[in-house]
Amino acid sequence: MIQAFGLTSTPRKDLPPAVDDVSFEAHTGHVTALLGAPGAGKTTALRLMLELQPGRGITYFQGRPLRRIAHPAREVGVLLGDVPGHPGRTVRGHLRMLCCAAGVPVRRADDILEGVGLHDLRHERLGTLSRGMDRRLGLAGALVADPHTLVLDDPVAGLSAREGRWLHGVLRDYAAEGGTVLFATADPKEAARVADHVVTLDEGRLVADQRAVEFARTRLRPRVAVRSPHAARLGSLLAKEARTARRSVEIVQEEGNRLSVYGSTCADIGETAFRHGVLVHQLADEVPDMGPGAEADPVPSPSSSPEAREPGDLSPLPPPAGVRAAPSPLRPLRYELRRAAGTGTGCRTVAAVLVLSVLVSVLLARIGHTPLPRLLAAWPQELPLPPAALGAGLLGALAFGDEFRHPALAVYRGTVPRRLGLLLAKLLVAGATALALAALSAGCDYGVLSVVYGREIAQVPPDWLSIGASWCALVVGCAWAGVLAAGVFRSTTAGLAAVLAVPVVVVPLVQKLLEGPSVRSAADFSARMRGLAVWQWPFGGERYLAGVARLVAQPVGGALALSLLTLLCAYLLTTLRGRVR
Repeated sequence: MIQAFGLTSTPRKDLPPAVDDVSFEAHTGHVTALLGAPGAGKTTALRLMLELQPGRGITYFQGRPLRRIAHPAREVGVLLGDVPGHPGRTVRGHLRMLCCAAGVPVRRADDILEGVGLHDLRHERLGTLSRGMDRRLGLAGALVADPHTLVLDDPVAGLSAREGRWLHGVLRDYAAEGGTVLFATADPKEAARVADHVVTLDEGRLVADQRAVEFARTRLRPRVAVRSPHAARLGSLLAKEARTARRSVEIVQEEGNRLSVYGSTCADIGETAFRHGVLVHQLADEVPDMGPGAEADPVPSPSSSPEAREPGDLSPLPPPAGVRAAPSPLRPLRYELRRAAGTGTGCRTVAAVLVLSVLVSVLLARIGHTPLPRLLAAWPQELPLPPAALGAGLLGALAFGDEFRHPALAVYRGTVPRRLGLLLAKLLVAGATALALAALSAGCDYGVLSVVYGREIAQVPPDWLSIGASWCALVVGCAWAGVLAAGVFRSTTAGLAAVLAVPVVVVPLVQKLLEGPSVRSAADFSARMRGLAVWQWPFGGERYLAGVARLVAQPVGGALALSLLTLLCAYLLTTLRGRVR
């Protein structure tokens, strides 16, 4: 059951609020229609109910406000607008990702696809779906966690009559099984035909709250639409004949050469026009929303009855409602793995990086005078970063950049979550991908150089362990910088720019700070650690600390560590700020 009390949107400058003190109920086992013309405030009311925009008022779902529901996707299924998702992801992959986010088994995706008739299209990309299939997928996403309540905004918009009938049948079946359905529509005939209860909005205010039968009886008045170049003359003739025959006929002059005739039939109007020689271009029966002079008997809203108010709540203004904090996926690691593997962007990026790395490495060996570590890393002096580091940074930036560009869970949470669980999952997946890319890049460079120039030029350096650690640290650090920067600035481009800023901007700054005799090097770090420690480091731990210190003491390593620390602090700051709001 849904209970909405005093929904009021924030006023826009000098304009009145889009929704003003709207209160109604949607009962369990019934389909409720939120009816109104375009601009009446239907979408705003739904967003206020779902706490997706600030305002005043409160909405209870099964007796609890949404902010107090631990897992909203399991309680409320939502479809607002088009399906949010990457156009390159498959239908099945998209639903499986939603299953991981909702904490339900992934096999639930196949069951839902079978139920909405998309099983044969499970391998199709989201960008290739028609309008009808897109709405089916949106409904499948709303049903994936088997919620108690469905909230849909104009679900049949742009659908054919056949698709619309199918969707209405699904909503009726869902309500018959004990669910609660609330959908917004601008078509009064659809509301009367599908819903059990109709709530009507006009200019942001509640004007009627009726059962569908009462709505059809009092507000759906049949009329005859007439179009004629002599509309005024025909209207006078119809009114004269109605007075003569003492029939109740109402004639309304519309824009252009149109008439709306209430209380008559197409046959009577056609005979009158024929007898008087009036040319008629259109003559058709219509069922509008509300004829002129029709009265509606609005049912008292829940907020107007004393028993519906909270105890002690006598304030004329409803309580303020802020935007709900964004919940993280319940299984963030599985969600992130399916998100990363759901499109071909990662594979194409890795392939491009490997090809570019091999070409640069072969070219550097051809030119000569390049140290062996830089040769294996395909890192000339002219480039700020090697191709593998740039590719890892791009993959890391896509981890958050794609979330903001193609959100998968926007209907549930409004914004991309900044919870630490999802951040750790993205850092883990990005780090593992970066390590694999670093190993593949160095291995491909070594193999191609051995084939082209022989093993003499591609010898394994004696200090390969420290060089390999530095190489892996550089690539992983670039990937993490891309993840954090894209999460802070909400853009893939900003994430990649932050990675490039490390060698271009931060490195010169760090070098300038480290200049001078007062800065001690990390060469004798092990000896200083042994002098300060009160116990011996087990397994030669001081050597590993010395290696880490040498990495940080390098210009690129220090700049990368400084950048990661700054981005992490900025990410945590935005997370805390979002929770405070």
